[in-house]
Amino acid sequence: MFTQNVILPKWARLLAVVSVALCLIPSGAHLFELAHKIYLPPAEYMIVQKIYGGWSLFGVAIVAALFLTSIHTFVVRADRTAFLLSLTSVLCIAATQMIFWAFTYPMNVASNNWTVTPENFEAARRQWEYSHAVNAVITFAAFVAITSSVLVDKREVPTMPGVE
Repeated sequence: MFTQNVILPKWARLLAVVSVALCLIPSGAHLFELAHKIYLPPAEYMIVQKIYGGWSLFGVAIVAALFLTSIHTFVVRADRTAFLLSLTSVLCIAATQMIFWAFTYPMNVASNNWTVTPENFEAARRQWEYSHAVNAVITFAAFVAITSSVLVDKREVPTMPGVE
C-alpha cells in the first residue's frame, strides 16, 4: 500500500521548483519593463502603473514558494549540496520579502498603490522600480538554486511500482 510519504519527495521537488518559477512572472515583468518606464513623464507613468491592479494575488505564489522550498530543504537535508542549494533558495525568497516590505511597500502606501502621484515622485519611482529589479535578480537566483538542488540530489527517490 502506498502512502503520501512515499511520493512526497518527488512532489516536493516539483512543487518547490514550480512555486519559485511562478514568482519569476511578476518580478521578471518588473525587471524587463523598467528601462521603458523609468523615464516616462509622471502623468504617463501613473497611467502605466494601473496595469498592476490585482498583482497582489502573486503574494500567494510567494507564500507557497517559501513554504514549499522550506519543505524541500527539510526533505533533502541528508544531501549536503542539495540542502545548501535549497536553503539558498529559501533565503533568497525571504530576502525578496524583506526588500519588498522595506522598500517597495512604503512606496505603494505613499502613492495609494500608484493612484495618487507621491511627493518626491522621482525618488519614489526609483525606489519602487529598483527594489522590484533587485527582487527579480534575487528571485532568479532562488530559481537557479532550487532547480540545481533538485538536479544534484543523490538520494534514491522511491516510485510507485509500474510507474517510471
